[in-house]
Amino acid sequence: MKQENHRKLISGQREGFAAGILRFFLGVAAVGYSLAVLLRNFLYAKSWLKIHRADTAVFSIGNITTGGTGKTPLVIWVCQFLQQKGIHCAILTRGYKAHSRKRATSDEERGTRTDEPAILAESCPQAKVVVNPNRVAGAAEAVNQFGADVLIMDDGFQHRRLARDLDIVAIDATMPFGYGRLLPAGLLREPITALRRADVVVITRCDQVDQDALTELERKLRRLNPQAVITRSIHAPLVARTADGEEISLKELRSRKIFAFCGIGNPQAFFDTVKGVGCDPAGSKVYDDHHHYTPGDVADLCEEAGRSKADLILTTEKDWTKIDARDAAKRNMPLAYLAVQIEFLAGQDRLEGLIENVLRSKILDK
Repeated sequence: MKQENHRKLISGQREGFAAGILRFFLGVAAVGYSLAVLLRNFLYAKSWLKIHRADTAVFSIGNITTGGTGKTPLVIWVCQFLQQKGIHCAILTRGYKAHSRKRATSDEERGTRTDEPAILAESCPQAKVVVNPNRVAGAAEAVNQFGADVLIMDDGFQHRRLARDLDIVAIDATMPFGYGRLLPAGLLREPITALRRADVVVITRCDQVDQDALTELERKLRRLNPQAVITRSIHAPLVARTADGEEISLKELRSRKIFAFCGIGNPQAFFDTVKGVGCDPAGSKVYDDHHHYTPGDVADLCEEAGRSKADLILTTEKDWTKIDARDAAKRNMPLAYLAVQIEFLAGQDRLEGLIENVLRSKILDK
């Protein structure tokens, strides 16, 4: 089932008898998934499943829902914060159907490109990005081969085999708890009570919901975990960047006729960001999360953009890493991605304080 159809089904947008039957079976499957998750967490809590400790500090950044919370900009922010302090860090990521980190430059390479690891490698060039689904082995590689002082575990909240010194969880303000149900009946990877393990909760996309909703979300989070530091943040657009290195300012972007597309966990958040810049897209298209784009996909996008009279196709940086912009250039349709960075509205000082406490205890005092 396509992800967009799955969301319509679990959100209740899709109605009718057949939809009701499908939701029933998804609910049955969710019970089995829930039991497996609860058993696994119980075994780790009792230390019956072994937790391995790295020879250095580990910061975990993750979420409790599938995709779309905006944790990649948060990983980049933590990495850059550490590098400003002269800390040599490595990023541990499992990748996604990936064998290579480099941006594809030929038809043969398209099938091996990645998304998050490529963005991390380009945004944090001084950090080593270690792609390995085995986090314990990846940690050993980062320390022993690359001499990392700190490990940043991307998407690490559920990967409990590797001990962490700070658990940071990103919660998307527009979809905080994935319809309140576990996979596949909802988008939750764990029950929301798992947030009791978190040291920090970073609420993302706070500019896309009203203050009452934010206040209520914070209240719920504090009831779940009174000790956690809760911060508010936004994904602030910077510029649009094209294949030839041109930067299109936000002011200029507002004057362009945009066709927007993406293949991410929360596509509506991207479209809302585009509208927040002041653009009203002439058309849009959604692909599944982690979609690997073919030349045929780019041709289809160019045709749809042309029919909508757009003069620029705009996407996310994550999608950009999986597309050869030359396929669009051949059709005289410029393609760009919207660069964003995380900005904190509240709680940044407390988050930085926790990071510095870990550094003092694990690194700086040695």
